Amino acid sequence: MMVALRGASALLVLFLAAFLPPPQCAQDPAMVHYIYQRFRVLEQGLEKCTQATRAYIQEFQEFSKNISVMLGRCQTYTSEYKSAVGNLALRVERAQREIDYIQYLREADECIESEDKTLAETLLQEAEEEKKIRTLLNASCDNMLMSIKSLKIVKKMMDTHGSWMKDAVYNSPKVYLLIGSRNNTVWEFANIRAFMEDNTKPAPRKQILTLSWQGTGQVIYKGFLFFHNQATSNEIIKYNLQKRTVEDRMLLPGGVGRALVYQHSPSTYIDLAVDEHGLWAIHSGPGTHSHLVLTKIEPGTLGVEHSWDTPCRNQDAEASFLLCGVLYVVYRTGGQGPHRITCVYDPLGTISEEDLPNLFFPKRPRSHSMIHYNPRDKQLYAWNEGNQILYKLQTKRKLPLK
Repeated sequence: MMVALRGASALLVLFLAAFLPPPQCAQDPAMVHYIYQRFRVLEQGLEKCTQATRAYIQEFQEFSKNISVMLGRCQTYTSEYKSAVGNLALRVERAQREIDYIQYLREADECIESEDKTLAETLLQEAEEEKKIRTLLNASCDNMLMSIKSLKIVKKMMDTHGSWMKDAVYNSPKVYLLIGSRNNTVWEFANIRAFMEDNTKPAPRKQILTLSWQGTGQVIYKGFLFFHNQATSNEIIKYNLQKRTVEDRMLLPGGVGRALVYQHSPSTYIDLAVDEHGLWAIHSGPGTHSHLVLTKIEPGTLGVEHSWDTPCRNQDAEASFLLCGVLYVVYRTGGQGPHRITCVYDPLGTISEEDLPNLFFPKRPRSHSMIHYNPRDKQLYAWNEGNQILYKLQTKRKLPLK
């Protein structure tokens, strides 16, 4: 900076010298004195300027030094802050991991507690369900089928399909005849002899129902005729034979009635049955070759008491019946060969197919239209190619429940 000022002074001197008077006028004392005074003033101004510049430079240097110190301190503080922030971030991250781990442990404990609670509730429900089933299927009947001993052809008719039966509960000698798989006429015979011999008196009583039945799965229970209503897929009618009126009706749930119960019974979609435990319905589950479903019905209110999905398939099946709460399904492979029971289902699990001997029916040329068990006389009522047949049974006691 000082060098620059000195150069500027020299230039100024040269510039002013260019305006000096010629030498002949240079000897004028007044002019010389004037010029000298002017130079003195100029030099004083330059000196002040130089001093001001030096002071400015010094202040600037002090300022720069202070700024440098402050910047250094800022950098130090910045490093400290960065370090502190980094440490804080690490602590926060560690704390978050600990919180996540604690939360995981809590959720795991809650999950375990929930699973334990669910398992306990499931076990309790299963125990209550088993207790309910055992109460429903009480031990009042403990027989199991051992053999079909013999058959007796009671009557022969021209109709291929139909059903015949006695009341499963009331001690009545009356025999009921329902001809065909779609009809509304019930024939009531005074006894088995009147049923066997056409000319026996009294003549059968004819009763026209207000609704028609579908299939051959009808039963008579405590004076009421239960049948599948032809106009519906899953409605069961409770018909009062004495009053000749519909007493009640119910709809079986779960898409019942959309498929045949048995492959070799082409008109039966719901097969009703009676045994020592009361009224049942056998029907098919969903699917083309599905498994049979067993449903227990309360005959008084027509409410569903319980349902079981059985392992018994409807393929090659022709009929089934219940005896002491056990379902026996009759099969005939390909529609030929012997009629045999190859699937047994016990809701209580006390018997299985391995516990039973080979159960064959006496040879018949055609499939059965119906086979129903009567718990009062312990016989099977069957319809085979127009023949009304009685099968006598041999039973033994079931193994006791554990």
